[in-house]
Amino acid sequence: MDGILDTTTYRGLRDTVIKAALEEPSAVIVDVSDLHVRSESAWSVFTSARWHVSVWPDVPLILVCRHIAGRNAIRRNGVTRYVPVFDTIESASSAVGAGELEPRRRARAQLPAVHSSLRRARQLTVEWLLSWSAAKLIPVATIIVDVLVENVLEHTQSPPSLIVEIRGDTVTLAVEDFSHAPAVRHEDPLRGADTVSGLTVVAALARVWGSTPTSTGKTVWAVVGPENSI
Repeated sequence: MDGILDTTTYRGLRDTVIKAALEEPSAVIVDVSDLHVRSESAWSVFTSARWHVSVWPDVPLILVCRHIAGRNAIRRNGVTRYVPVFDTIESASSAVGAGELEPRRRARAQLPAVHSSLRRARQLTVEWLLSWSAAKLIPVATIIVDVLVENVLEHTQSPPSLIVEIRGDTVTLAVEDFSHAPAVRHEDPLRGADTVSGLTVVAALARVWGSTPTSTGKTVWAVVGPENSI
C-alpha cells in the first residue's frame, strides 16, 4: 500500500484489508513501507482490521515495513500485540510457510442442495474431528453443523459449502452460501417459546457465532471450545 493514511482514507484501507482476508488466504501480508501516516494513532487501522476477522475467517494479518522508523512506530502504538511486523516480504512469507504463526487445520467440502447433505455434513465433521483428536467436541459440533446446513437448504437456493477448522483446542464450524441476506435469529410469534430457531440453539451451544458477508454471499460460523462440550 502507498499514499496517505489519515481520517479520510482510514476506513477504505481497513475495508480493503478485511475484504482480502474474507477470501480466506493463508495470510494477508500488507507492505506499508511506502505508506505515509500523518498521525501515528492511525496505525491502529490494522488492529481494527484484525479484530474484524479475528474469529472468522481468522486469517493472520502481517505487516511489512522496510524502514526501522516505521516498524518502531507500529510497535509503539501497540499494533504488534495483534499484528506482527517484519522488515521484508520474504521474512513475512517465511514465517507463514514455516508455521511460526499459530497453526490451524482446515477441511472443506462442497455439498449439493439436497436433504441428504445434512447427513453427509455430520459424517464429514465427525471424520475431520476424529482425525484431529478432537472427539470431545463432536457432539456439539454435529448439532451446530446440522443447524447451519439446514438453514442454507431451507432459506436459500444455494448448495452449502462446509468448512471446519481447528486451532489449538478451538474448533470453528462454518457454512457458506450464495445468499447475501444475513443470518438472523427468528422466533415464531404465534407459538412463542414452543418453537426455537436453529440459530438460537447455536447461540446457546457455541462460544460465539456470526454471519459474515462475502463477495459471493455469506458465511455463517460458530466457534466452540472445551467449555462447550456436551
